[in-house]
Amino acid sequence: MTTRREFIGASAAILGASAAGATALIKPASKSLNILFLGGTGFIGPHQVNYALARGHNVSIFNRGKKAGLYGGKHEELVGNRDAKIDDGLTVLEGDRSWDVVVDNSGYVPRHVRDSAELLKGRCKRYLYTSTIAVYDFEKQNSVDNAGLMYPAPDPAIEEVTGETYGPLKAECDRIVQQVYGDTATIVRPTYIVGPGDHTDRFTYWVERFQRGGDIVCPPDPEFGASWIDVRDLCHWMVRLAEDDTPGIFNGVAPGQRVSREQFMWGLRASAVAQSNLHWPSRELLEELQFSTPMFFNAPFSIHVDASAAIAAGLTYRSFADTVRATHEWWMAQSEERRANPRRWPTAEVEAAVLARMAG
Repeated sequence: MTTRREFIGASAAILGASAAGATALIKPASKSLNILFLGGTGFIGPHQVNYALARGHNVSIFNRGKKAGLYGGKHEELVGNRDAKIDDGLTVLEGDRSWDVVVDNSGYVPRHVRDSAELLKGRCKRYLYTSTIAVYDFEKQNSVDNAGLMYPAPDPAIEEVTGETYGPLKAECDRIVQQVYGDTATIVRPTYIVGPGDHTDRFTYWVERFQRGGDIVCPPDPEFGASWIDVRDLCHWMVRLAEDDTPGIFNGVAPGQRVSREQFMWGLRASAVAQSNLHWPSRELLEELQFSTPMFFNAPFSIHVDASAAIAAGLTYRSFADTVRATHEWWMAQSEERRANPRRWPTAEVEAAVLARMAG
């Protein structure tokens, strides 16, 4: 378990420190850019696009057109498909038109990413690719910086994105952007992205579970590391990377120092009104009773991802309490039907079974 001194120090960091500039009014950028977003309507896209618009940039969005008018006509909509074999594919992006920056949020399949990267090469000054820390092979290294060992290229025939293929596919997409764009590529590798709008419901589970209070089953191995990043911190910083024409590879991870699962859970407890008691089961018990712990893999090792390069490039963090509050407010604003059908939350019945076995 964490020592009292370590707990107090890291808890201060996640609850209230390093929030410099996070809540400041959005100021116009010094120069207006023409930015093309590949994607832009999912979880991170709206946070990026709205921030870019507020900063005074001219925004074009390329996607399938299923959420037309999402930004009230403040942007240009370009309809197509990342897969050149489907419908009109990338046709609307052909020609000699150029942009200052391309932000690629929707590249999951190497063939798709290569097609768009090569098509736009020479017509954008910077290509910013949203990768993931899942590109790192954590079974061969438990601590990584932005030069960590990545998964090798998968079989080119593999294009279905699953839990097993996601990391290798994104790793190859990541490499393709670096190969095509060199110094004009910027790669951002986020950890678990959390906050308002999170359709995965992973972090939201913990926020709402602590709102209910009582006896809470936590993830195993409380001394293992925890990492996350608020979607607003990530997305606003990525726009600023584009504005500053910043090259390089960055891990989008918070906070700036190591935080354990125990500290993460106590941070949630401190942010909730309801009283709660924390229980730490073994990995074996959770596997036996099939109790999932969103955001936390049931692996026998801890991982750490270094964010020092990102911090040096301007990444700042709002307080953990702000992230919890905003997530709860967003969740409560959803429809009753949506809140009644969360994605992959463990049930109260299984949690009770775990607690009963622990009390044994």
